[in-house]
Amino acid sequence: MNTKTRKITTIGMLCALAYVMVAIGRIPIVLFLKYDPKDIIIAIGGLIFGPLTSFVVALIVSLIELFTISDNGIIGFAMNIISSCSFACMAAFVYKKRKKLSGAIIGLLCGWACMVTVMMLWNYLIAPLYMGYPREAVVKLLLPAFLPFNLIKGGLNASITMLLYKPIVTALRRTHLIEAPSNSEKARINIGAILVAVMVVVTCVLFTLSLKGII
Repeated sequence: MNTKTRKITTIGMLCALAYVMVAIGRIPIVLFLKYDPKDIIIAIGGLIFGPLTSFVVALIVSLIELFTISDNGIIGFAMNIISSCSFACMAAFVYKKRKKLSGAIIGLLCGWACMVTVMMLWNYLIAPLYMGYPREAVVKLLLPAFLPFNLIKGGLNASITMLLYKPIVTALRRTHLIEAPSNSEKARINIGAILVAVMVVVTCVLFTLSLKGII
C-alpha cells in the first residue's frame, strides 16, 4: 500500500470514527446545547497530516450529519464546520509550525481559545435564525449559556485530544497506516501534560454538573 493510499484510508477511518462519535455520543450540557466528541478525532487527523486534513474531515462528517441526524439543516452544517475547523485547524496549524509536545499543547490551547471566540461571534449572528429567537433574547443567552458551553466543549476537546493522540497514532503505526517517526521525532510521554489534561477534563465535568444543579 503506497503512502497516498494509506493516507486516504486513514482519513476515511477518521471520518467514520468522528461520525460515530457524533451519532451516539451527544451529551446535553447547557439548555439545548449538546456536546459531542467528534472534534477530538478531527483534531487528531490534523495533528497527524496537517490543518487541511482537519478541514476535509470536518467537511465530510458535517455533510453526512446534514443528510442523516442533523436537526438544523444547512445552518447546522455551516456551524458544525466553523466550530470544528476553528478548533482543529488552528491546533494543527500551530503544531505544524512547532512539531514538539509543547507545540501540540500550545496548538490545542490556541484552538480552544479560537473556537470559543469564533463561536461566540457566530452564535450572536446565526443563532436567531435556527433558534427562532429575536436577537435580543440570544444576546441574553451568550454569557450564561453559549460561553460556558463553548468553554466546556473546548476544554474537553483539547484535553482528551492530548490524552488520546499518542495511543491512536501508535495504533495507526502498528497497522502501517502512517509511517513510524525517526528517532529524532520520537516524543517522550510527559506525565505533567497528562495530569493537566486529566485535571481539565475533571474541571469541565464538574462545571457541567454545577450548571445542571447536580452539585
